[in-house]
Amino acid sequence: MEKHISGTTGLFTLLGSPVGHSGSPAMYNFSFKQQGLDYAYLAFDIKKDQMSEAIDALRLFKVRGSNVTMPCKSIAATLVDELSPAAEIVGAINVIVNDNGKLIGHITDGVGFVRNLKENGIDIVDKKLVVIGAGGAATALEVQCALDGARAITIFNRDDNFYANAENTQKKIKHAKPNVDINVYHLEDQNKLKTEINSADILVNATTVGMKPLDNQTLVDSSYLRADLVVADTVYNPLKTKLIEDAEALGCTVAPGKGMLLWQGDAAYKLFTGKNMPTAEYQAYEAQQNID
Repeated sequence: MEKHISGTTGLFTLLGSPVGHSGSPAMYNFSFKQQGLDYAYLAFDIKKDQMSEAIDALRLFKVRGSNVTMPCKSIAATLVDELSPAAEIVGAINVIVNDNGKLIGHITDGVGFVRNLKENGIDIVDKKLVVIGAGGAATALEVQCALDGARAITIFNRDDNFYANAENTQKKIKHAKPNVDINVYHLEDQNKLKTEINSADILVNATTVGMKPLDNQTLVDSSYLRADLVVADTVYNPLKTKLIEDAEALGCTVAPGKGMLLWQGDAAYKLFTGKNMPTAEYQAYEAQQNID
């Protein structure tokens, strides 16, 4: 029988901007229906300066939980009542659990990123990563990779307000994992970017470049890539960003952002419901939808 919204249906949300492209509502609502859970998941386009009101609304409407996406992950971490240990290190959240009025912030981006690499046959241990970006998702995956055994991490970011975030992440990683070689450089220094990619095992785009309306753009000249380089993206819509397409054309192993969305979503689902997300069923459903 078709599931319908009722007077007791629990609400989960996605907060951020833009959210119209998000695959989270389809993924979570499919999973709720699959497991017979009386929940619904909706996306709301919320700007950074609206997050305080949005957090108040979560309390007022007794929303059971929420995901937070760019560009609101860092500001959201300052507005909840408590942070998980990982979220406290990162200084950003992508999951909020409403525990009887107490809002607890978690970060699952890094866990999802590392799991996505593993699902694509890539082990993070003893690898050197070049990561472009210094926002919430970038910081989460940088910290998680360091904790999970990466040998070196080089962060590139534009000379903007987020550059200080990259330097702060460098300090956090040095404190938590002093054996990890961690460096930060300006993205404008293309010679340095080329040199660092040349000695890296894994290249990661952790910015919004590649996402609509920037879907035909990339921050990495294709001449910097090579066939034995692993190339990952955090952008999941479109499925294949220009960076991923450039990498595939050269024969690189790739890890598109769709997998990261799935596995960070799986981790969040456990926090929301206490259950394992039916990932295999959702992947089969999604594949069928693409065929149709």
